[in-house]
Amino acid sequence: MTKRIIQIDLNRVEGDLDFQLELDGNKVVDARCIGSMYRGFEQIMIGRKPKDSLVITPRICGICGTAQLNAAVLALEQVGGIPVPPAAIRIRNLCLMAETVQSDLRQSFLFFTPDFCHPKYAARSFYQQARAAFQPFQGWVYRDALEHSRHTVEIIALFGGQWPHSSYMLPGGVTSPADSRHIIDSLSILNKLTRWFEKSVIGADLDTWLALASADEFFSWLESKETHANSAIGLLTLMSRSVGLHHVGFGTPHMLSYGAYDDPDDAEACSAQPKRLFKAGFLNGDTGTIEPFEQAEITEHVRYSWFQPYPGGRHPFQGQTIPNYQPYSDRYTWCKAPRYQDKVVQTGPLADALIDGEPLIRSLYQTEGGNAWLRQFARLRRTARLLQTMRETLHQLAAHPNEPHMIAPATQDIPDGEGFGLVTAARGALGHWLQVTDGAVSRYQVVTPTAWNASPKDSEGRHGHWESSLLGLTVDDPDDPVEIGHIIRSHDPCLVCTVHVLDSGKRTTLWP
Repeated sequence: MTKRIIQIDLNRVEGDLDFQLELDGNKVVDARCIGSMYRGFEQIMIGRKPKDSLVITPRICGICGTAQLNAAVLALEQVGGIPVPPAAIRIRNLCLMAETVQSDLRQSFLFFTPDFCHPKYAARSFYQQARAAFQPFQGWVYRDALEHSRHTVEIIALFGGQWPHSSYMLPGGVTSPADSRHIIDSLSILNKLTRWFEKSVIGADLDTWLALASADEFFSWLESKETHANSAIGLLTLMSRSVGLHHVGFGTPHMLSYGAYDDPDDAEACSAQPKRLFKAGFLNGDTGTIEPFEQAEITEHVRYSWFQPYPGGRHPFQGQTIPNYQPYSDRYTWCKAPRYQDKVVQTGPLADALIDGEPLIRSLYQTEGGNAWLRQFARLRRTARLLQTMRETLHQLAAHPNEPHMIAPATQDIPDGEGFGLVTAARGALGHWLQVTDGAVSRYQVVTPTAWNASPKDSEGRHGHWESSLLGLTVDDPDDPVEIGHIIRSHDPCLVCTVHVLDSGKRTTLWP
């Protein structure tokens, strides 16, 4: 067979993402994930006052600024040993959940499902249904998802004053209390969103949907009523499995979750590893066991990245981000290569669900493995859980109307020291590592979810997760490899967060 190299510009993702694939015939035998934008926020923060991070880092991304803000404020609170009241934790959780729901709906129905409208599938039985539901700007699911996701982030604006790029989280709490008007308006938005999600996305009420606990139950449920098969998630499932997405896109078996949403009952503990509503952990793919998560086990490699080199991997507290563009070397991306316990890992809603013990996702994983369809399915399963948790959070805020929203720190200055803030963003594990010296930021490192997933090879030559998920894949048409889009979009790429601009030259753009 003849070997060839193709360069792909992957559209319908957040940011600029290229892939360089080596094909032997139609089979992928090597892959390079190229983050073609340089971010530089780590340099921007050096020498600034620590609290500047609350204004600057939410601008790392226009889709997950709330998560960036949350990670930044947690790092500051850890440096200063600053407690936070339960009401503030609830408000932070609520806004982060709203941002995640908005992102998940848009990723699922504006980015992922339009690929089923590709002309390649014109002869498939589902094709007309796909176009009716998912055709960009025309399909009924596409239009509804655009509308309802737009209103979801109004909840953040109610509590935070604006979205995106809010700065309402401060060390010790949030800027405003949860007054009754904000709670009522948020419940109204949530009620409307939930009704649409139940009717159109899952074809059932949330309680019935979340009660499904095994693969057998899910597939029996899917076939039991016409409304289920015609729901958005039913269509997504039938189409995904028709084209074989449950057989591809596995990548690394190691999975990482920082846990999600601080427990308000543990809010004032000032712990480096606070209790979370959804569990943290590391799923060791070699043993199948879930191990406690230790942030000290994180390292970043730059052997194949366009940064000033250093040997091996470094923990973010010892890391550096000094650009060193070398276009004619074997380095190929602005993304670093994070590793956990020296292993290639993946993060995101599938990893979060497995580590938290979500029964349906675990059952499907045990049956078929961590494939591209299950990764996407887990994202919408999470949406249902978050809709319920958001409602509970709003009722908790209403039940405690006089709780303080801020515990004023003893001093407004952040002392010298180091701290980290870890949150679960829409795409998975997000961390900020901060060091303060003589009252100014001396080191700031950000490791995003997409950095974990889209990492290049590391110092040992091991491919990152996305790269390994493509190795061995057979594509029908190397000039239009739609299969690549299915697999990579199932991770909800966000290169905007991970790298910021360099044009890498001539390449193939995937449809449309």
